[in-house]
Amino acid sequence: MNAPRARVQRRPVHGVLLLDKPLGLSSNNALQKCKWLLRAQKAGHTGTLDPLATGVLPLCFGAATKFSQLQLDADKTYEAVAQLGVKTATGDAEGAVIETRPVQVTDVQLQAVQRRFTGPMAQVPPMHSALKKDGKPLYEYARAGEEVEREARHVTVHELEVSRVHDDRAEHAIRIVAKVSKGTYIRTLGEDIGEALGCGAHLISLRRIVTGHYDISQCVTLAAFEAMTDAQRGACLQPVDSLLPQHTAVTLDADNAGRFLSGLRRRGEWQDNDQVAVFGDQPRALLGTGRILAGELIPGRLLSPPEIQQILETTK
Repeated sequence: MNAPRARVQRRPVHGVLLLDKPLGLSSNNALQKCKWLLRAQKAGHTGTLDPLATGVLPLCFGAATKFSQLQLDADKTYEAVAQLGVKTATGDAEGAVIETRPVQVTDVQLQAVQRRFTGPMAQVPPMHSALKKDGKPLYEYARAGEEVEREARHVTVHELEVSRVHDDRAEHAIRIVAKVSKGTYIRTLGEDIGEALGCGAHLISLRRIVTGHYDISQCVTLAAFEAMTDAQRGACLQPVDSLLPQHTAVTLDADNAGRFLSGLRRRGEWQDNDQVAVFGDQPRALLGTGRILAGELIPGRLLSPPEIQQILETTK
């Protein structure tokens, strides 16, 4: 008879883990594995990556979850390989082949699609996506063989590179590197580029290499993270305020910090600003975010005193 598994003793953990999500694992499963390894009480991710995608996945723990929305809204950069001449039901290698066409693509055409698909555009979300319609994910309709109407979304491809690439998985393939706004589907972009080239296409690999100001060079793989000691795992965490690089720092003395944490506005000689990160001074500690209007510092998302104390204790 097997002995019962020991219950994991959860603990307060605060910070951001930059994970290089492995192939084949859902974002939530990756989050739960790291949460278990850290024995963290509270965790959340900052936007999902498909199981067939790899790359930058910021995982937020404890107080960091209060600011995870900022990463959801951030621009992201992806590197993809698309097989030309083959369309699939899902727009990626997971779907059944629905059409094949001959490939005759010139460098002039590649340059033309690069220009055509750079900038703002309307993009219809794919049926095989987690976007919800009437409370149900689109992929559930797709699995049932239903096609439902989807509204086009306004997205922006800020930068785009399209080039030929040799890949053992495909006779004809292109490499796509795209810096895009929130809500852009790279599978759809790959399919649209394939259509513009006259041969169709589907993604055979997808990797997120940048999200916001975090890039792949800062990430740790799940295998490496699993092999670490508790102390090494803790050292991998970015501080909570790493989520606030675009925020202007304002520092308050002890009296004003306490009042600010109680939700009270503070007055000072500050210029109007919609993005402010507020710190206490001795010791220096993040208190939360706010905005400044007409000389008043108005509280936004605040850390609790226990969270601040726990962060200070782990950074001594």
